[in-house]
Amino acid sequence: MSEKKIIAICQSGGEFETDKDGMMAYKGGDAHAIDIDDEMKFNEFKVEVAEMFNCSIDGISIKYFLPGNRKTLITVSNDKDLKRMIKFHDTSVTVDIYVMMEEVVAPDISNMPASRSSRTTLSEAVIPMDAPLDVMEDTSHHDDDPFVAPLDIVDDATNVDAHIDLPSEIAPVLALPGSSDEKQIKAAQQWQNNITGVGQRFNSVNEFREALRKYAIAHQFAFRYKKNDSHRVTVKCKAEGCPWRIHASRLSTTQLICIKKMNPTHSCEGAVVTTGYQATRSWVASIIKEKLKVFPNYKPKDIVNDIKQEYGIQLNYFQAWRGKEIAKEQLQGSYKDAYGQLPIFCEKIMESNPGSLATFTTKEDSSFHRLFVSFHATLYGFQQGCRPLLFLDSIALKSKYQGTLLAATAADGDDGVFPVAFAVVDAETDDNWRWFLLQLKSALLTSSSITFVADRRKGLKESISEIFDDSFHGYCLRYLTEELISDLNGQFSHEVKRLLVEDFYAAAYAATLEAFQRCIDSIKSISLEAYDWVVQSDPDNWANAFFRGARYNHLTSNFGEIFYSWAADAHELPITQMVDVIRGKIMELFFARRADSNQWLGRLAPSMEEKLEKESLKVHSLQVLVPAGSTFEVRGETIEIVDIDHWDCSCKGWQLIGLPCRHAIAVITCIGRSPYEFCSRYFTIESYRLTYSESIHPVPNVDRPLQNDSSQVAVTVTPPPTRRPPGRPTKKRYSSQEVVKRQLQCSRCKGVGHNKSTCKEISALE
Repeated sequence: MSEKKIIAICQSGGEFETDKDGMMAYKGGDAHAIDIDDEMKFNEFKVEVAEMFNCSIDGISIKYFLPGNRKTLITVSNDKDLKRMIKFHDTSVTVDIYVMMEEVVAPDISNMPASRSSRTTLSEAVIPMDAPLDVMEDTSHHDDDPFVAPLDIVDDATNVDAHIDLPSEIAPVLALPGSSDEKQIKAAQQWQNNITGVGQRFNSVNEFREALRKYAIAHQFAFRYKKNDSHRVTVKCKAEGCPWRIHASRLSTTQLICIKKMNPTHSCEGAVVTTGYQATRSWVASIIKEKLKVFPNYKPKDIVNDIKQEYGIQLNYFQAWRGKEIAKEQLQGSYKDAYGQLPIFCEKIMESNPGSLATFTTKEDSSFHRLFVSFHATLYGFQQGCRPLLFLDSIALKSKYQGTLLAATAADGDDGVFPVAFAVVDAETDDNWRWFLLQLKSALLTSSSITFVADRRKGLKESISEIFDDSFHGYCLRYLTEELISDLNGQFSHEVKRLLVEDFYAAAYAATLEAFQRCIDSIKSISLEAYDWVVQSDPDNWANAFFRGARYNHLTSNFGEIFYSWAADAHELPITQMVDVIRGKIMELFFARRADSNQWLGRLAPSMEEKLEKESLKVHSLQVLVPAGSTFEVRGETIEIVDIDHWDCSCKGWQLIGLPCRHAIAVITCIGRSPYEFCSRYFTIESYRLTYSESIHPVPNVDRPLQNDSSQVAVTVTPPPTRRPPGRPTKKRYSSQEVVKRQLQCSRCKGVGHNKSTCKEISALE
């Protein structure tokens, strides 16, 4: 993999200027440029920067802005930070680096609000500042009482641009508390001028609260509310007897909030505290939102570390987690609102993709029950180009309201996963699976026989046979194996269980009755209980030797694993966004596979072409006896009978896979025909291109409310009552399936899917 290189424009000696929107611009100083890549170590980078500006390596700190955010400086202090910076600027050619010198000259403080001693307590909020209607009354003072210390006062009618003159002998805090070795300026310093004094105006009371919170963090003091509502805020320093006060209220006839009174003097003295009491969850969200947008997997523990490093504030894990949840909701939208958008969302899907089906149901209390989605392009592709074979499976969602994703996937002509339909339901139940199959039936509009590969539990055994006439239900071998091991109740060692599973898989894949019997006899020699279980588990529905449907040798239902990974990647999103992410993935899949197939040459899809060629190489040792009719005898290690007219071979390989086996190819070659004439049409490039011939279209934004006609009845959908339980979620089931991953391998020919007792390859290899 090539290294990601980027040009770092290093600047030092200048100053930051902040505009009225809080955006910072760097003015003056010197600049140098160097190349960096994701292999560079932080210490190497720091040495180069120090040499560049002829300064001590211990006397600098390195900062940068996130793309699109020039309000918050991010510090680079280790290898991980450096790699993150390069990742954040992955699409850029350059990145601006700001080199801060350790020996910082104190800024002019003649117009800066006074701060108390450097021995201060970090801000502590009694109630969240983002709750405008929560009011804390201070019973020791009345709202009309005069402040203890003299104040500058401005009335609505006076000049609101008047500012307070502050005593210059009280120095501002230049850095938040840290170790004796750490003297770098913290990012919170940019907030020291958020409150400038009497007359300062804000667009809303929330904007004032946010500015006050940051100001308090920068100056390291705690405050409490006397009054806190939608039109006025009165705050005092929390330290007993400290005269610092501020009062802001709405200017008449406007929504502007103006500071009317302020005593900027602190007399309090307190111990240094670094816990983030004032750093409420909404404040944390505002700090990390831009970073979360670029780095969605930003972990709470990393948030804790970064906030500590940047602002000197020690959060606990829960504060960081809650802040991340709020930031995600601000970026992605509300989970609750997404459920309310389902009616219009379903309409938009069907409007933008005619022929699609998107429908939902609610419970009696209007809470969400289930949502079904199938796009016209996938329905058309399945019915026109795919084998009549569907895999049914599910995955648990780990979203705020949990739920389960049910899905029907198919196999395209190149044995790739082809999504057909999916549903989000409140829980995996017999009733929900039945509802899903009913919607699938109505969407497919076909009477053709379909083979399903699915679990035999969860009501599927009854629902499939009832809803889809003349269908076949092949039990998923993975689920059967789980049942077998579970029912044996832990009485065998891991090695014995492994042998049982191997023999069970061999029995399932065995094409003939004789081979099947040999495999279950092997199971019987290990455990009579296991043998009885296998015999009583309806082999007609899972063993190749008995199954009457066409599974094309696909015996497990988790064939669509890639599809479930899409859902797993998007499960944290609100329901409408999760569905749209899946739609986008399917759309990309269609486009990519359509483009790939346009480059193919030949008659069959590449994987099928390869299988046919591999089988053709095994023909040379076979002898064909030519009869008068269409039935041929083929001799090799075994004697097989091939019926060329009915595409049948006694080895069952032709029927199981849909491609001519070696015996059939020997006969076809003998009569001067091409093997391509006897391949299933589903494997041709023509069918493959037909599968992906239709397109999936984007769904318009559904943030706007649905304008119902007067005749329409508004449908209300609320979130389901189920909430995500506390604790770490379980790992997704599809990350590692030991039984499925450990394919049966023959010890003679090293091929997969059979063992040496059923091997027919040895003669071809000799």
